[in-house]
Amino acid sequence: MTSTALLVLCFLWLSFSEAKCPSGCLCPSDIVNCVSMGMDRFPPVLPPTASILDLSHNRLTWLAAGSFHGLSRLNVLRISHNQISLLSPAAFHNASTLRHLDLSTNRLQVVARHHFQDLLGLEELLLYNNRITRVESNALMGLRNLQKIYLSINQITDFPFFSIRKHSHPRLVTLDLSSNRMSRLPLDDIVLLPVALQRGLFLYNNSLACDCSLYRMFWHWDKEGYEAIRDFKDDYSCRIHGEPLTSIRFLRSPRYFENCTIEKMISLISPKADIMVYEGEHVRLDCTGTLSSVVLSYSWVIPHQENLTVLIQNGTLRLNQDGSLEILAVQTTDSGIYQCIAVDTVRMINESREVNLTVVPQHLSEEHFSTGYTTLFGCAITLVLILMYLYLTPCRCGCCKPPPPSPTISGVGGGDHCTLASIFAAPPSVELKVKSKSNPDRHVVFLEPLIPDKNGHLTAALTAEEPTLQWDSPPLNRIKEFDENV
Repeated sequence: MTSTALLVLCFLWLSFSEAKCPSGCLCPSDIVNCVSMGMDRFPPVLPPTASILDLSHNRLTWLAAGSFHGLSRLNVLRISHNQISLLSPAAFHNASTLRHLDLSTNRLQVVARHHFQDLLGLEELLLYNNRITRVESNALMGLRNLQKIYLSINQITDFPFFSIRKHSHPRLVTLDLSSNRMSRLPLDDIVLLPVALQRGLFLYNNSLACDCSLYRMFWHWDKEGYEAIRDFKDDYSCRIHGEPLTSIRFLRSPRYFENCTIEKMISLISPKADIMVYEGEHVRLDCTGTLSSVVLSYSWVIPHQENLTVLIQNGTLRLNQDGSLEILAVQTTDSGIYQCIAVDTVRMINESREVNLTVVPQHLSEEHFSTGYTTLFGCAITLVLILMYLYLTPCRCGCCKPPPPSPTISGVGGGDHCTLASIFAAPPSVELKVKSKSNPDRHVVFLEPLIPDKNGHLTAALTAEEPTLQWDSPPLNRIKEFDENV
């Protein structure tokens, strides 16, 4: 009975497993292979033990919410070569264990935040050969385990490089943006990327405009032997302005950039300046760069998309021959990023420069002036008063003046003794004079060692003008008397 029951259970389990495998698919072990099955809908039932699911080369058009419910072991998902144009916000809600996701060769148009926010363990994301035109700034937020992203062969014109940093994506080493439609790159954001990611940042086959700043960056990458340049050097090209637009392989044709200053410092790749002024001031924004040709044309892109020509005609702005832009009376509404583009009309190359202008209201400037200078003035007055107290304190008696050269001064109780003494006076004489109770004229002088006379008394040798002092009693008693007087 036991053997029979075991066989029945095994038969039921095998039948149940086979029922979970979609019709026509292959389900060996933990793999579900449904390649080229003509599916136009996602399989409603899948084996719960599946770790690899391949639905490539079908006719799927979208992924509904909860499509992967019950697949707690799913690690690899391949849905390439389908017609998917829509991803439900909760499509991957139950696929947190997914590490490899292949959505290449589909019809996706936007990479949004809600698409992959649940894939916290994702390491490799393939989105190449779609119709993507925009990648939202928070689309990759929270995906700390990402190592490789493939977005080539799309229609991307701008990518949020600022959203990728070492602390947010510490393991990211490959970002493929080749074969897109980017004409300009935010170099200030790119040079802040981790070096490991810069080495694997593929930007070839884009519609990049020839620019000295751009050339400096790629020149530096080529010199350092970055893989993104080394393996695709012939595919990096830029377009020269003119009629018609001409594309050159700038890493193979450096003669077009002979006058571009090549520096090792990455900070010089994209010149950028920050200026803060007060409302009502006259501001001059320079358009300096490394182009040395005398035939240059300048253009400015100002914030708020205002018409530059109209503002110049109104007298608000002034465009000079050297390319500088003057704002005669700047207002707070003029704050923003001003971009200057200098074009060498002979070699048809250009260089850009950005100036971030911040206008502070006038009342703030006056307040800063008042507070700062009042504090400084108060400190100066305090210092002067301290010096006057130390050096110019009025004397109350004549002893404040330097004393005449004399070996002695008046006693402690003298009427001409000054009660105030300057702390900067010369150090007192080494003489110590104490008034004795028995003899008011007696002084104790420690100038010379005491010498015993012929009668056994100690005598102190004084200077020429001092009287000789002799001890009438033994020295110990006299020392005690001196201590009491003191």
